[in-house]
Amino acid sequence: MNEPLDFSNWTCPTPLRDYPTVVMGHGAGGKLSSELINYLFLPAFGTPRSPLTDAAVTEVGNSRIAISTDSFVVRPLFFPGGNIGELAVNGTINDIAMMGAQPIALTASFILEEGMPLDQLGIIAESMGRAARQAGVHLIAGDTKVVDRGHGDGVYITTTGFGLIPTGINIGPDQARPGDAIIVSGPIGLHGVATLSVREGIEFGAPVVSDTAALHELVSVMLASGARIHAMRDPTRGGVAAALNEIAHAAGIGVEIVERDIPVPPAVQAACELLGMDPLHIANEGKLIVFVERADAELLLTTMRHHPLGREASLIGYATADHPGVVVARTGIGGTRVVDTLIGEQLPRIC
Repeated sequence: MNEPLDFSNWTCPTPLRDYPTVVMGHGAGGKLSSELINYLFLPAFGTPRSPLTDAAVTEVGNSRIAISTDSFVVRPLFFPGGNIGELAVNGTINDIAMMGAQPIALTASFILEEGMPLDQLGIIAESMGRAARQAGVHLIAGDTKVVDRGHGDGVYITTTGFGLIPTGINIGPDQARPGDAIIVSGPIGLHGVATLSVREGIEFGAPVVSDTAALHELVSVMLASGARIHAMRDPTRGGVAAALNEIAHAAGIGVEIVERDIPVPPAVQAACELLGMDPLHIANEGKLIVFVERADAELLLTTMRHHPLGREASLIGYATADHPGVVVARTGIGGTRVVDTLIGEQLPRIC
């Protein structure tokens, strides 16, 4: 770090919206996160070998492998329906699954804060092990470090996952096409609202439980259906809005969705109305969005609805050649609105 940064390779306009320091929004999965990657990390690291997706794809011999690294800094560590441990396992498995890969193994790194109660850490570790066993993957390596008291919020977890992509599967955000049907696997916004309810001590009329789950088995039956799937994404940070915008930009297509067809649970809707938030921007941890050939939409919906994690799958819109890179929602009163990606995040520290 003794050499000064060379700003000559940084992209104009002025990068990072003139922020001289890191802010919470840089880790929220919105526009600030994108700028941090595109204007700081990529010029430093070089051109990536594959498109920027949740998991990178590489070839080893005759096999194609998906690899993903993810860090989890959720606050609080325990929330209705789960904790940071199983969230770390499920979240990394899902990143791999969105490339059509079947997970093989995980590694885990722990940053522990001095003073972290060992009984809580034990519960988190047991949850990780249980989630990995249920998913049929092995935790094969890891690392542990400790930071000073007051500098760590208990524990941060970083996981890396590896998965094999079956022969003939070529799925990615850049593969979506005009005319594709867009399906979401179930009700949205549950994880973000569940975490918020504990963090802020707010009740929303009915208990809200996180949807954290590993999606690879659902993906496996989707692929086995024969439906021509082009792209998948799990709408975590930034919610459905961020996932749709990323696919629209990567594929150079437009997206049109119908708001009334998007499954939003009443408690999530109530929370969003109370706090002035958009359900499309709320994080999910056990849902996926899929772009599929229009003629295969009903086949895929039927297949998904026979799986517990896809029982409430819904068709929410279509891809179009119009307005490339822009997501548009048809509202309940017959108008339209642009669904953009947030600059930062409505709910930081959500995963």
